[in-house]
Amino acid sequence: MITADQLKDVMERTEALHHYLNIDKKRVEFEEEQLRTQAPDFWEDQKYAEEQMKKVKTLEKWIKGYENVKRLADELQLAFDFHKDELVTEEEVDDDYAKAVSAIEDLELMNMLRQKEDPMDCVMKINSGAGGTESQDWAQMLMRMYMRWAEAHGYKVTISNIQEGDEAGIKSVTMEIEGGEYAYGFLKSENGVHRLVRVSPFNAQGKRMTSFASVFVSPLVDDTIEVYVDPSKISWDLFRSGGAGGQNVNKVETGVRLRYQYVDPDTGEEEEILIENTESRKQLENRNNAMRLLKSQLYDRAMKKRLEAQAKIEAGKKKIEWGSQIRSYVFDDRRVKDHRTNYQTTDVDAVMDGKIDGFIKAYLMEFPTVEDA
Repeated sequence: MITADQLKDVMERTEALHHYLNIDKKRVEFEEEQLRTQAPDFWEDQKYAEEQMKKVKTLEKWIKGYENVKRLADELQLAFDFHKDELVTEEEVDDDYAKAVSAIEDLELMNMLRQKEDPMDCVMKINSGAGGTESQDWAQMLMRMYMRWAEAHGYKVTISNIQEGDEAGIKSVTMEIEGGEYAYGFLKSENGVHRLVRVSPFNAQGKRMTSFASVFVSPLVDDTIEVYVDPSKISWDLFRSGGAGGQNVNKVETGVRLRYQYVDPDTGEEEEILIENTESRKQLENRNNAMRLLKSQLYDRAMKKRLEAQAKIEAGKKKIEWGSQIRSYVFDDRRVKDHRTNYQTTDVDAVMDGKIDGFIKAYLMEFPTVEDA
């Protein structure tokens, strides 16, 4: 049975959410923004209409999220009082407490996602490190882990390009994760190098081996995001889409390779951005998607420059390195540990089945980002 202090904590956190989410202000804004959608000419400007509907739905989500928390907190208060009169059981009170705390934690976590990119879909690229088949197998295991996570959270995953390993696994994969809110906000916590330690099934001596794979996550831009692409810096190659998938797959050059000569606006350094897309059997669709992925990369680079500048201003905050080793998966010791937050679990199998919310939450709670001015 919960204590009076636990009940008090739930009620205080609920009131705090009402305050720092500005729920009263959001309700007024919701009414105003919703009125704009009722104008007779609202859908004449498709781009504006989509942005406006997104704004309305976002406000509604926050309001409904808080209203759910408030309802569960009030139900807990009633259950606690009714238990004194023996109208409800201890188990019912504890069950109401668990529901209220879960809803509060979910909303508190959502409040950590304040960057304008956080609600967007995302592109995830996984590259195997040095180490041959073992590292390529590790990269495929990570791909499966993220696909399981996405499936459990209602996201759609599309593989836009994949390079199979020499014997097993994959050398690299690019996945688009879409269809739900905050895909980028949650998965940005996965940026970095992931380290596997295990007795390798590919080693004849049964030796313990260490493998690495890198994960890169970028916001996936849509038509509402303006990103400048210099057409003079683009070149295209065509190639046959390889791999399994039917006897006609290699007969037509549907795969596209986009090369973009990127110039860093601050340093003047030049770098070639290379994007391959084999998602569709139609060359035009692959071209369009490659351009979309290029825009996402350019947007991501601009965003990270802004975040780096922001981090310098915010004194006392721990610096987050995008390319550093972030997590170790030690299979023999049954341990997965995040080196940034020290969050760890012994349930390795669950993690590899996509249950990584604990790591995501620990990261977002420790490294919150301030809202754009």
